[in-house]
Amino acid sequence: MKRIYQLIFMLLIGLPAIAQITRPQATPTPPSLKVNGLDLDYFNPKEYIIGGTTLSGTKFIEKDVIITLSKLITGERVILPGEATSNAIKNLWAQGLFDDVELNIEKIVEDTVYFDISVVERPRLGSFEINGVSKSQKTDILEKLNEKSGKSIINDNLYNTTTATIKKYLLQKGFFFTSVDYKTKPDPTIENGMILEVFVNKGRKVKVHEVNFTGNKDFSSAKLRKFMKKTRQQAFYKIFGSGKFSKEKYEEDKLKLIAKMKERGYMDAVILKDSVYQYNEKSVGVKIDLFEGPKYYFGNITWAGNAKYTTDYLEKVLGIEKGEVFSDEKLAKKLNGSPNGDDVSSVYLNDGYLTFNIDPIQNKIHGDTVEIEMRIYEGPQYTNNRITVKGNTITNDRVVLRDVRTKPGEKFSKDLLIRTVREIGQLGNFDESKTVPTPRPNPADGTVDIEYAVEEKPSDQVELSGGFGGGNIIGTLGLTFNNFSLRNLFNLDAYKPLPKGDGQKLSLRGQTNGKYYQSYSFSFSEPWLGGKKPVSFGVSAFTSLQSNGGRSYYGTIDPSSSQYSKIRLNGVTVSLGRRLNFPDNYFQLSHSINIQQYILNNYPGYLFSTGTSYNFNLTQELSRDSRNSPIFPTEGSIFKFTIQATPPYSLLNNINYATAPDKQRYKFTEYHKWKFETQWFQRLAGKFVVKAQAQFGFLGSYNKAVGQSAFERFKLGGDGMQGFDFLQGSELIAMRGYSNNSVIPVGSNPGIAQSSGSPIFTKYVMELRYPVIASQQATAFLVGFAEAGNTWNDFGDFNPFNVRRSVGLGAKIFLPIFGLLGIDYGYGFDNIPGIADANKGQFHFSIAQQLGGFN
Repeated sequence: MKRIYQLIFMLLIGLPAIAQITRPQATPTPPSLKVNGLDLDYFNPKEYIIGGTTLSGTKFIEKDVIITLSKLITGERVILPGEATSNAIKNLWAQGLFDDVELNIEKIVEDTVYFDISVVERPRLGSFEINGVSKSQKTDILEKLNEKSGKSIINDNLYNTTTATIKKYLLQKGFFFTSVDYKTKPDPTIENGMILEVFVNKGRKVKVHEVNFTGNKDFSSAKLRKFMKKTRQQAFYKIFGSGKFSKEKYEEDKLKLIAKMKERGYMDAVILKDSVYQYNEKSVGVKIDLFEGPKYYFGNITWAGNAKYTTDYLEKVLGIEKGEVFSDEKLAKKLNGSPNGDDVSSVYLNDGYLTFNIDPIQNKIHGDTVEIEMRIYEGPQYTNNRITVKGNTITNDRVVLRDVRTKPGEKFSKDLLIRTVREIGQLGNFDESKTVPTPRPNPADGTVDIEYAVEEKPSDQVELSGGFGGGNIIGTLGLTFNNFSLRNLFNLDAYKPLPKGDGQKLSLRGQTNGKYYQSYSFSFSEPWLGGKKPVSFGVSAFTSLQSNGGRSYYGTIDPSSSQYSKIRLNGVTVSLGRRLNFPDNYFQLSHSINIQQYILNNYPGYLFSTGTSYNFNLTQELSRDSRNSPIFPTEGSIFKFTIQATPPYSLLNNINYATAPDKQRYKFTEYHKWKFETQWFQRLAGKFVVKAQAQFGFLGSYNKAVGQSAFERFKLGGDGMQGFDFLQGSELIAMRGYSNNSVIPVGSNPGIAQSSGSPIFTKYVMELRYPVIASQQATAFLVGFAEAGNTWNDFGDFNPFNVRRSVGLGAKIFLPIFGLLGIDYGYGFDNIPGIADANKGQFHFSIAQQLGGFN
């Protein structure tokens, strides 16, 4: 009671009193001054010397710090009653560290006063527990909040900042009406610690009901809305509705909106103000107030400082005419950033002018016309000096450097620098997105050192699968080592698990279900035979066997019985290839010699069923590959023209093939085979990429009496994969929307045509691709496709426009260890006579596809 009387008396007489501070979110607790029975004369304040100040109630806070904050320091003078005591309590409350503060006068001895400060500490934050959000959102929120754990006091400021952090984060995700509540519980891991339980009610994501503009005159609101791709208002004709509102995407759209207006000549365009408001419980509205300003045009463009190239030539490269709509973006691209490399800077940089600089100065703006002066600093020509590579922990330096196009002693070239990055990426051993070239000019001698920083990525691949087909279980094991080192084969220290680093490729594959089907293959390739020139060498061998295993529907068959059937194929291929510099250095020419043996025993489906046939052929292939990436190319093209031929045995001997038995007619396979294959890639709007593809194949004969070859034909339809069936005597051409090998010539016997294949085929593909994952660990993209193709038995029947058609959707993912995997759903429009289920809806799976293939 005494304390209350004292406070009331001080308020009534207007003397300095103790300030009353309330604890946030709690019952008000007035700080007080207690005098322990001592009388203070409030009408006659007196000056005292502070004899000492003690602190009670603290456990975790430094006492000296708190006493210093109170400013009741020993030896200082203080007037009682007066402002010093009330200010002391105000200062301590302001720290937000305490739930209660009391200031006591312990004693007064003559003109000396002794104080005691009694406090109740607030708990410290031990950790957060977030509820009401997804696992990934919880992780993101905790990353933003965890810096407060173990340091912060649980007070209003913590609640406010935590709520603001969570709401801001969820607003970026489209949650416009988030609410946050809290509870606390003891944290046993920290002294005076509490766990702050956070209960988040995200509410529902809101859509954009309307986007309205004011201040626009030349641009219609509909046109402006189209500029904002990620903030789309609702409309009845939008099947999937508008997108969810995202604060982050909205901010991006505002920048794009102004950029689009400036592209169209409105240099002064600006957003004066904008607001996002609640339209209803499910949606928001957006209002943007614009200033368009006038539309500007290019005036006269003059040039200064150009000595290497004439003004007329530079004007042609720039390609901007007087009177065109002014666009900063177009000007910047034509000066420095054309994706095709046809800008002014590239002209100089490709000729060694590494320090070239061009500065467009707006000399004068009169009315709606902008006059520009191009101020050029050409600088000296630089010559490549030292070329180095770093970051290659597995691949040897020479493997990387031999594909470098910027050679020492040659003039510096931006194009060759970019080409080198592409070539390094196509080695398959490095993450192409992280290959960074760094030119370091040496002005003293006019040379430039170039360092290529690379990052290794997994390149070896494994194929391990089991499946069921033909009434049997079949297993497959395939291993591909894309950075093999043959020279370290006997160096045990180099095995990790096999010797690596020389860029060679070793592939082993086996597939079997026991005695009914077996297939084994081996291949090795060296891209730089001898290590000095880009001459590739390859060798491969395989053996395959398929039979009924001495078993039929009725039981076991004696291998000597006519019901026993078997086919075996053995083969060896040796190849050499080299890069060409004409017509340009994207071309390659390769030669290969192939030797194959076919052994048939009562095996149906070919032109003969029993006997042995040999195939000796020479293959010439001319190819050009200018794609910017082997995994997901966005520009460039690839084509192959291949001629494969055997000796014309029938024209070199005196055998009458019209009456010769099959054993003699087909002993030596003879044919000439022509193939043309091409793909073209082009980036469209945004991330979309279009791929166009065409293929053609023709198998010809030398002698009508011999007829078409029994092997080396084409089988069109399905996923194009080898699978369980024995198909190595023919080439498999994928065509989605139709079952495997089902696209056969009109009028053909379905059983024979599917088994043996056709001598002529053509195929066309158009794909629209969209990337969804692009990282070192994986590359994935969605595909929409339309395909058309057909096969023929005779060139007289060939009609490239008489095709079977299909459309569909799919998805593909590239994993370094497995290669390119895919799933497609295709719908074939055209029936295949004799094969009831050949078309309509078909799922197709592809496993470990080779990059750069044409199927």
